[in-house]
Amino acid sequence: MAAVRLLLLLLFIFSLLTTPSLSIGEDIHLLEFKESLKDPISLDSTWIKDTNPCDPKKPWEGVDCSDTAFKSVSALLLMNLGLSGDGGDLDMDALGNLESLRIISLENNTFSGVLPEFNRLGSLKSLFLSGNQFSGEIPQDFFDKMGSLKKLHLSRNKFSGTIPGSLTRLDNLMELFLQQNEFSGPVPVFGQKSLQTIDLSGNKLQGEIPEGMSRFPAKAFDGNPDLCGTVVSKDCVAPEKNAGQPDGSGSVTKWVILAVVVGVLLVTILFKAKKEDENFRVLGKENLDEVVQVHMPTSSSSNKRSGSSTRRGGGGGGGGGGYNEPGSQSSSRRGSGGGKSNNDLVVINEEKGVFGLPDLMKAAAEVLGSGGMGSAYKAIMANGVSVVVKRMRDMNKLNKDAFEAEIRRLGRIRHRNILPPLAYHYRKEEKLLITEFIPKGSLLFLLHGDRGIGHAELNWPTRLKIIKGVARGMGFLHTEFANYELPHGNLKSSNILLSQNYEPLLTDYALYSLISNTQSIQALFAYKSPEAVLFQQLSPKSDVYCLGIVVLEIMTGKFPSQYLNNQKGGTDVVQWAGQAISEGRVSELIDPEIVNGSDSLEQMEKMLYIGTECTESDHEKRIEMREAIRHIEEVHV
Repeated sequence: MAAVRLLLLLLFIFSLLTTPSLSIGEDIHLLEFKESLKDPISLDSTWIKDTNPCDPKKPWEGVDCSDTAFKSVSALLLMNLGLSGDGGDLDMDALGNLESLRIISLENNTFSGVLPEFNRLGSLKSLFLSGNQFSGEIPQDFFDKMGSLKKLHLSRNKFSGTIPGSLTRLDNLMELFLQQNEFSGPVPVFGQKSLQTIDLSGNKLQGEIPEGMSRFPAKAFDGNPDLCGTVVSKDCVAPEKNAGQPDGSGSVTKWVILAVVVGVLLVTILFKAKKEDENFRVLGKENLDEVVQVHMPTSSSSNKRSGSSTRRGGGGGGGGGGYNEPGSQSSSRRGSGGGKSNNDLVVINEEKGVFGLPDLMKAAAEVLGSGGMGSAYKAIMANGVSVVVKRMRDMNKLNKDAFEAEIRRLGRIRHRNILPPLAYHYRKEEKLLITEFIPKGSLLFLLHGDRGIGHAELNWPTRLKIIKGVARGMGFLHTEFANYELPHGNLKSSNILLSQNYEPLLTDYALYSLISNTQSIQALFAYKSPEAVLFQQLSPKSDVYCLGIVVLEIMTGKFPSQYLNNQKGGTDVVQWAGQAISEGRVSELIDPEIVNGSDSLEQMEKMLYIGTECTESDHEKRIEMREAIRHIEEVHV
C-alpha cells in the first residue's frame, strides 16, 4: 500500500513538472463539433486548428481539460455564447471521441429541436442545457445508458410529454432541474438516495404527488395547478363512481390493477438487475480515476478551532464537523500545522484541520474549471471536509521567501466576507493554493447558471445583503492592502461565493503582486477597466469599476458582456445603464424578478445610480472605494 501511495505522489509531481502537450486529434474532434453549430462566431478567435485546446496560456473558449500529464478535454462550458443549432444535427460522434469528456454545458444559448443524443456519451457526469429552445418528447428510455450522470439541468426549454421514467433509474443522480417546460402526466417517484435537489415547477403535471416525494419542498412543484397531495397541501378529489357500474366491479378493478402492478414490478426488478451490472462496469472504471479512500488525521487542537470557525464568520457554508482520528499513526508525525510543512504542503489556517499533500492526492477529486491563472479542483476528504485546490501558474514574480510571506499574510485574514486560504504548496514552476469549498457556489451561477429554486430566493433584500457584503469585503481589502496598486484586482461574480445564508465571500484577491506573466496578469478583471484597456493604467479605482459591474449585474440580472474576452454575447451593462438613466428610464433596468411585490423601487434605483458612478469611464471622475461603500450602506430595504 505504501508503494502505491508513493507511486501516486511521484505521478502527481511529474504532472506538475511536465508541460501540457496536445492531445492528438482532440482539436479536430472539437472543430468537427463546431461545424455542426450554426454561426459559431464566438468560438472563431480561439478554436484554431493545430493548436492545443488545453494550452493554459492560449485556452480555447469554453474548453476545460483534465489534470493529467497528457491533458485531455474534460468539459465543454459553452454558456451564454449566442450559439445555436438543431439538436438532431449536433455532431455526437465528434464528442464521443473525447474520451475524458465528463461535463457539457450549453446553457443560455438558442439551440432548438429535439434533445441531442447525449445518451451516446455514457460517461457524462453533468449535462447543463437550461435556457434554450429544445422541444418535443424525450423517449422514456433516453437516460438508461447514462448511469454516471449526477447533474441534469433541462429547465427553461419547451420539452413536452411525460417525464422519462429512465430518470428514476439513475442511481447517481444528485440534481434534476426540469422547471419551466411543458411536461405533462404524473410525477414519477424518484427514490434515489443520491438525489438532493429537484425542481419540477412551471410545467403541466397532473395527479397526486407520490408520498415518496414528500422529502422535497412544495416550491419544487409550484406552477402545476393540476397537482395535488400532502406535499402541496391540496386534497385530491376522487373520481365519481359510474352510476351504471354493477356492484362488486370495484373490487374486480382493484384485482386487475394489482395484477398489472405486480407484473410491472417483476419486469422492473429483472431490468434493474441487468442495469446495475452495466452501471457497475461504467462506474467501476470511473472510480479507478477519481475515487480513492482518504485518511486525514488532525490534532485535537484542530477540532477546537474548527468547532468555532462558524462563529467567527470566516467560513461561510463549507464543510464542518469534527476531525477525530483516534489512534492515527501519522498524526504525531505532522504535529499541529501552524505554518509547518506537511510533505511540502504548508498549512497556514488550521480552522478546517491539518493535512498534507498525500491527503489531497488520495482524496476524491472533481474538476471545477480553469481560468487565466490556472485550474481549480474540488477535493473531498474522508472526514467530509471539502476543499478547492487551485493550480496557480506564472507566480514567479517574488522569490520563495517573499511569496510565502504574502500567502501567510492572506492566511491571517479574518473577515466575514473574505475567504482566506487554508494552505499552499510551493514549486518554482507552479503553486497550489487551497481554500475551503463553499457548496452553494458562486454568485455568477445563481444569477445566470440556472434560474431554479436558488435563484427564486434572490429577492431584493437578499441581493441588497450580497451587495453590502461585497462592499464591506472590498472596504476591508482596501484598508488591509492600502499600499497595493490593486487590493483585489479580480472582483467579478464568479469570484464571489455565497454561504448558506447568502453571505458573500470574496476570493482570488490580492494576487496582482504575485503574478509574473503579462498575459496572466491581463486575465485579471481589473484589466477590463477603461483606463487599463486604453492606457494600461491601474489603480485602486480599477477595483471600484469592478464593483460597479457587480452591482449592475445583481440589479439587472443580466450577464455582463465585460466578462467575455471579445465581448460578443451578454449585455453591455455599463452602456445600457448609462443610456437608460440619461433618458429617464432607470426603472427599466431593474430585474423584474425583484420588482414584483416590492415597494422599494426608489431604493433599487438608488443602487443603480451607485453602479453607474462606479463604472464612470474617466477614472479621475470615478468615485473612491470608500465613497462607493458609504453610498451602498445608505441604501435600505
